[in-house]
Amino acid sequence: MLPGAREGVGRERARREKGVTMPELQIGLVGIVVVVVGLVVLLYLVPIPLWIAAWASGAYVGLLTLIGMRLRRVPPGTVVTARISAAKAGLPISVNDLEAHYLAGGNVVRVVNALISADKANITMPFKRAAAIDLAGRDVLEAVKMSVIPKVMETPRIAAVAKDGIQLIAIARVTVRTNLDRLVGGAGEETVLARVGEGMVSTIGSAASHKAVLENPDHISKYILGRGLDAGTAFEILSIDIADVDVGANIGAKLQIDQANADKQIAQAKAEERRAMAVAAEQEMRARVVEAEAEVPRAMADAFRAGNLGLRA
Repeated sequence: MLPGAREGVGRERARREKGVTMPELQIGLVGIVVVVVGLVVLLYLVPIPLWIAAWASGAYVGLLTLIGMRLRRVPPGTVVTARISAAKAGLPISVNDLEAHYLAGGNVVRVVNALISADKANITMPFKRAAAIDLAGRDVLEAVKMSVIPKVMETPRIAAVAKDGIQLIAIARVTVRTNLDRLVGGAGEETVLARVGEGMVSTIGSAASHKAVLENPDHISKYILGRGLDAGTAFEILSIDIADVDVGANIGAKLQIDQANADKQIAQAKAEERRAMAVAAEQEMRARVVEAEAEVPRAMADAFRAGNLGLRA
């Protein structure tokens, strides 16, 4: 073997004895980084824990479906969690419906919780109705709860005047529950309270005496309930209870006093007008007397010049 070849073989043997070279080490580090990044991207696109949880819960969701959610910017955790809750409650809700509701701007978890609550309370509510209520801006879960547990609303102090002129101030408590069929497009609580207040004013105003209202305040409730004031609203009125009735001012007497004062002022104005006219007439007569007195000397002078003025000795 030549001396040069022997030196090359020696150097190669020494390089192998020293270990991995620098280029090989850099390639290895780059490969490790690429593998780690690839695993992170793969686990992000393919949420294996969610897939396992859905499969174990009986709410299977395919891996390709989960990847599609990532690409469509739909959080798989939200959709899969809602589907698992629905499956455990025995509600057949598809992944496409949940995903479409999320993309429309709805709250998937709240809708599913509302459907579970409605099912437990034996209230029929399809997924489309719950989604429509949620997209309309109403709290569908709170609406279902109010259907099960009625809500009590209190009117402000309503003042009305009976036919005898006495003012009554009443407060009513209105017990309502949600009407899920009219929740989309139905009027809210403010409309119900306004209609109840209008009915209270009408009932008190039609009473012959305030004493009749104080003796039978339940007449107000019966009259209002008989008018069907919950028509077109999102609620069903269960009961109307008069919480308090106070006697206010005697509006009739005040109106009579005000009318008497007004009549008095009108009479005074007319009397003042007549006095002023009398004064003007008196001044006019005086002016005529003064004018007549001024004509006397002139008539005497004319008569003297004409020789018609005779003087007796």
